[in-house]
Amino acid sequence: MNMEQLAKVRTGAGFVAALDQSGGSTPKALRLYGIPEDAYSNEEEMFDLIHEMRTRIITSPSFDGDRILGAILFEMTMDRDIEGMGSAEYLWRVKEVVPFLKVDQGLAGEVDGAQVMKPMPDLDPLLERAKAKGVFGTKMRSVVKLANPAGVDAVADQQFAIGRRILAAGLVPIIEPEVDIHSPEKAEAETLLKAAILRNLESIPEGRQIMLKLTLPEEDGLHRELVDHAKVLKVVALSGGYTREEANARLERNPGVVASFSRALTEGLSAQQTDEEFDAMLDESIGSIFAASMT
Repeated sequence: MNMEQLAKVRTGAGFVAALDQSGGSTPKALRLYGIPEDAYSNEEEMFDLIHEMRTRIITSPSFDGDRILGAILFEMTMDRDIEGMGSAEYLWRVKEVVPFLKVDQGLAGEVDGAQVMKPMPDLDPLLERAKAKGVFGTKMRSVVKLANPAGVDAVADQQFAIGRRILAAGLVPIIEPEVDIHSPEKAEAETLLKAAILRNLESIPEGRQIMLKLTLPEEDGLHRELVDHAKVLKVVALSGGYTREEANARLERNPGVVASFSRALTEGLSAQQTDEEFDAMLDESIGSIFAASMT
């Protein structure tokens, strides 16, 4: 493990940028960026365009390690270069931003008001490849939709089982059991999930730490116990479909939690903007998310 990267995540100021849209969410991300679906004719062209968008964000002077702790990459981004350097290596060496990799293969169908992750048969070789490329940690997402104890436990137990494998491989897992912001039982689901996380933290070996990526809660300060937990390196929050303004406002009411926004980070960016306009918009966005993360 890179101890400099660990120290940065533990004590550095800033937030985690989520740049890990995968195949399913890429068309929407491109559409919001001003590139319609008729601008590309196959998946390869689509991924070329999203890599151009991510490269534009990462190479922007507004994107730097003073305000950004880490960035979560999609596997295809990790495998590509930025300015002639592997993406993860570029992030750390040029920008001093700690690289993470999204490792899940998407969601299974809904059972008991929740969606666990699809099987990951190629996880071990992917972790080895990530480590060789200088990646510090991973991220994987499941979704809780209802306050059903069976569904909540299934999500938490699977996340931690895989999380322990990731720790054993020498990487730090970001465990992301998202609670759907549109859930009619959001507050109750969040309370159940917190209990399931606390129970599962007992299975993490002494002296080891994981990270948590959680939905901004209905009850302000709900995650404080997790922020202070000895086995938790950092608690980051997803924007989950909230606007940047709403996500920042909720984040400010949860001390100790920092942002890990995707859509709220790229909101307002467009392929049609000049570099000057693009950098100014990104600077404003990063500035506001950083400020909300530092409360």
